[in-house]
Amino acid sequence: MREAIEERRGEQPLDAARDAGEKESRLFARLSEIGSVIVAFSGGADSAYLAWAAHESLGARALAVTALSASFPEYDRQQASAFVREAHLSHEFIETHEFENPLYVVNQADRCYHCKAELFGRLAKLRAARGYAAVAYGVNADDMRDFRPGHRAAMEFGALAPLLDAGLNKAEIRQLSRRAGLSTWNRPAAACLSSRVPYGVPVTLENLSRIERAESVLREMGFRQFRVRSHGELARIEIAPDELPRALEVSTARAIAAAVRETGFEYATLDLEGYRQGSLNAALKKK
Repeated sequence: MREAIEERRGEQPLDAARDAGEKESRLFARLSEIGSVIVAFSGGADSAYLAWAAHESLGARALAVTALSASFPEYDRQQASAFVREAHLSHEFIETHEFENPLYVVNQADRCYHCKAELFGRLAKLRAARGYAAVAYGVNADDMRDFRPGHRAAMEFGALAPLLDAGLNKAEIRQLSRRAGLSTWNRPAAACLSSRVPYGVPVTLENLSRIERAESVLREMGFRQFRVRSHGELARIEIAPDELPRALEVSTARAIAAAVRETGFEYATLDLEGYRQGSLNAALKKK
């Protein structure tokens, strides 16, 4: 796959390709220095690229680990498994139990901190038991622009951020993933199901299941980038701006509403602003 990177350099403007390539070289050098690593792998574009880079740099000394819990959609699990097979990664699933923590369930603004503390705590124990040098995760330069309490948990447990340290942003990661032939290069942004529930509203297994069923409906209808935000009995549906015109067609909108109501919501509404990452954080900014 490393050869594919060189072959496809001409597809991007020369300066941008050179800059991304230099950052990738720093990433590979850093991973080689670490010696062995466990990568927190969710299956998204960032963690997939990091897991691949670790595998390319370290071979069997790199282990990708995916955490399973009620907040991790079954679709994402299937996508993660498919990528592992495609990239020939050393990989394991583990279980996390954030729902046993009342501070997670109550769903305040620091919910993500408690989730990541559970994750990185378990990965730290696995690292120590297996003799790996470090744990790493796929935070990138763009992530620092948003509210990320999970980053604090990662630092507390000593998790490394190789993509961030190399200065790689989201666009560059997708660019480099494409050059490497990774199927995740254009995968829509993903997040845990709990991120669909407004802060202050307790996270319940029943509600997450309902959200997951509603999002499956949208995926089956051919939409790629979307979120179903749960506001009680109301499903506020965010669909990417480039896909929104189709969703707003009368017949399609009616089909969406009927299908989403079948999943357990009483009402379904399309958000006219479309999908935007972290939209529920807007309430925090007002406060």
